[in-house]
Amino acid sequence: MFEYQMMTEEQKDLVKMVRQMLDKELAPIVADIDKSGEYPMAIHQRMGEMGFFAMDVPEEYGGVGLDAETICHIREAMGYVDAGFACSFSASTFGIKPVLLFGTEEQKHYYAEKLVAGKISANCMTEPQSGSDLGNTKTKAVRDGDYYIINGRKCFATNGGLADIYTIGASTDPEAGNRGISLFIIDRDTPGVSVGKEEDKMGIRASNTTDVVFEDVRIPVKNRVGEENAGFKMMLKVLSRTRPTGMAPGLGVAQHALDLAVDYARTRVAFGGPIGKKQAIQFKLADMEIGIQTARQQLLYNAKLIDQGIYDSRLGSVTKTYVADVAMMCATNAMQVFGGYGYSREYPIEKLFRDARIFSLFEGTNEIQRMSIGLGLLGKMK
Repeated sequence: MFEYQMMTEEQKDLVKMVRQMLDKELAPIVADIDKSGEYPMAIHQRMGEMGFFAMDVPEEYGGVGLDAETICHIREAMGYVDAGFACSFSASTFGIKPVLLFGTEEQKHYYAEKLVAGKISANCMTEPQSGSDLGNTKTKAVRDGDYYIINGRKCFATNGGLADIYTIGASTDPEAGNRGISLFIIDRDTPGVSVGKEEDKMGIRASNTTDVVFEDVRIPVKNRVGEENAGFKMMLKVLSRTRPTGMAPGLGVAQHALDLAVDYARTRVAFGGPIGKKQAIQFKLADMEIGIQTARQQLLYNAKLIDQGIYDSRLGSVTKTYVADVAMMCATNAMQVFGGYGYSREYPIEKLFRDARIFSLFEGTNEIQRMSIGLGLLGKMK
């Protein structure tokens, strides 16, 4: 098991505890849940029993209150065993992150208590026609006295079929584009809320991903998070605080791919000896190690800044893009080291390859991140 040299003893103990449990209880069923696409709820509950529900919810609201750096280490360890489980478990608290940052004290206490008790949340922003373009959100929230009436369909919602609580973005001023988006928090049992189709995904198959439909959903104004029409800015601020923790499972995928490739290169005999003696193989392994080490430094640097109250959206985009690229590079290189066997379901590399692909797609594609980085560097131009 990888151990980062600068981890504290407490961090080492937490990571060891998580890995030992997941290696014992999750690893043996990873191939099965990859085939079935079923989220391992029993493992989810075990994580809760160990005290990892609401790990990023502040202690003042009943959570564990771990810092971003520690959460990165834990989620990398989770992603090493199974990225699908890691992504869904991590997303179970992401849904109420806007509430914890911008909600009223009443909202914070009410929904944090639900998460601590084991309830699951989902963040519903993406729509069939908008993707990364939140300004094109078609879900509408129309004010009706002390209520809003919400109609629309969200897609690619992680935990959409499992969640008890949804945070959604809806247009309250359609003419204003992304400046007319507001955030709302909605309980699943609210009349008019339903779960749509479940995605049959290429990778992270244990992660539940569905449509969520809102038909004449009537919620009180107190369920709005923050000010009206401020939702887009709030979500950008949320993402600037969650980039490293959200991408940490991808680093686990990369590390797992490297470890498997190293073991295979040592033991696979061809042309009269272990293939690891060939410079072509050594270079691929070296590129993987270079990528992982630099990605981990980037991830933890970003996390340390967040822990110090420094939120840099451009840096978050850099972190997201680089870790995603490294995860895919490592999975690709590992498959080359394994050769034809890497393409077979008999070996775990093809699953890691499928899992790695998601990290450059979700939470804003890597192309969107590069546009954001470039525009940020250039500033306003005539």
